[in-house]
Amino acid sequence: MLKTSILAITLILTVTIGTAVAGDCSNENFFGTYTRVDPATDVFGDGLVNHQYVYQLVLTSSGSVYQYWTGLPDYQLTFGSGTPSIGSWECRSDGKLIVNVITSVLAPVGPDEHIASPDLSLSGYYRSTYLFKINGRNKMTRIQARTRTYGPDEDPTNTAGGTLGALSTTQIVYNRLLASDADLLVP
Repeated sequence: MLKTSILAITLILTVTIGTAVAGDCSNENFFGTYTRVDPATDVFGDGLVNHQYVYQLVLTSSGSVYQYWTGLPDYQLTFGSGTPSIGSWECRSDGKLIVNVITSVLAPVGPDEHIASPDLSLSGYYRSTYLFKINGRNKMTRIQARTRTYGPDEDPTNTAGGTLGALSTTQIVYNRLLASDADLLVP
């Protein structure tokens, strides 16, 4: 009887601790800034210009989301640009985090009698939906993503509009950007 009780208590503690360590979005320990670093990109394909881009994802306690990609302003007059992704998040009943963001896409425009050249023009919108698994206080994994694409004359808040893209199940890890004074303490 004692062995059975100890085994049951050990099993309960293991499951409870495992769940607490794994985390979910209902525990409110996930707010903050997370980053993911993309592999270095050969921008022009010539082996000469390699840039390291970073995604910065901010989750606020109010339910707002802000995501910025450091590649947005890189060669914007040549390749185009966009705005940061702004939106909201919500906890699902299974403890996973759902995020919806809208981004505008800007494309370069050529010479035109009404437009100073070079310039950028609104070419459309992306409405992206991400599903995250909370791995703990300092890590999240994006487990699904899908984007709707809208034209510049369409409403990106219309969930039935635009063109729905393919579902991505590629897992991408985001790590919390931790505040540290380590650099200030180096002599």
